Amino acid sequence: MRILMAGASGFLGTRLVDRLTADGHQVTRLVRRPPRAPGERQWDPAAAQLDPATVAEADAVVNLAGAGVGDRRWNDGYRQVIRSSRVDTTTALAITIAGLPDGDRPRVLLNSSAVGWYGNTGDRTVEEDAPAGEGFLADVCRVWEAATRPAEDAGVRVVRLRTGLPLHRDGGLLKPQLLPFRLGIAGRLGSGRQWLPWISLVDWLDAALFLLARDDVAGPVNVVGPAPVTNADFTRELARQLRRPAIIPIPALALKVALGGFAHEALTSTRVLPGVLTEAGFAFRHPDLAGALRAALRD
Repeated sequence: MRILMAGASGFLGTRLVDRLTADGHQVTRLVRRPPRAPGERQWDPAAAQLDPATVAEADAVVNLAGAGVGDRRWNDGYRQVIRSSRVDTTTALAITIAGLPDGDRPRVLLNSSAVGWYGNTGDRTVEEDAPAGEGFLADVCRVWEAATRPAEDAGVRVVRLRTGLPLHRDGGLLKPQLLPFRLGIAGRLGSGRQWLPWISLVDWLDAALFLLARDDVAGPVNVVGPAPVTNADFTRELARQLRRPAIIPIPALALKVALGGFAHEALTSTRVLPGVLTEAGFAFRHPDLAGALRAALRD
């Protein structure tokens, strides 16, 4: 399969490129700088500049582009970066796909989204049919997903990847926590009662390939593990596997001082289940947190 990918240099993107290439697929990466390799094509999503011929060459398009939500302290400027880095890229791809002749369009667009769509669900479990919640990330997800509509209206299968918190020692949820845990200065965040929709990295990669191949699956898909846990339970299990204490809770006020606007999202409870993946028969390699953490710390 010939796959065009945006966001190929990110934590998930680099690993997905490696997996797709290892499986024999041909991956072309969209880059914003001048190309340095044969498998790169330049674009400018902020200016909606993308050569239609580049898209017409692809059987599938994967869009994982977006500034990291936990990379910097949030202020008004960075909120705009978070939003535009997702919506601009999605809009440019969807409009370009829709503008191609029927026979030249890719068969599928896998477009990143996030479980932030649901906002704060408290202890209530939600699946893909739940409406958008409230809050900044929920608002971003709403316009982000809506930006895929031109491709969908043109008859292309669109899958919206509502990704949870991927687990791997080199990125995602786990990387920034490892040092404080190993130093014994970690603990639950706030009350610890908020639910975390985690997924192992290998299961995320498996799910992406599964969804590329399954022509009968479209729309939003929760790319999360089948057994969400509370922050307190996550803290205890990670501490157990690292054989370190985790007895110093981080108060909500301290998080707000350190993280600014992102603190609200870090304390949000999102109890999400993978309804569509389960119904489609997807087999998780790491269905429980203990196994997922063992793999994340080992690989």
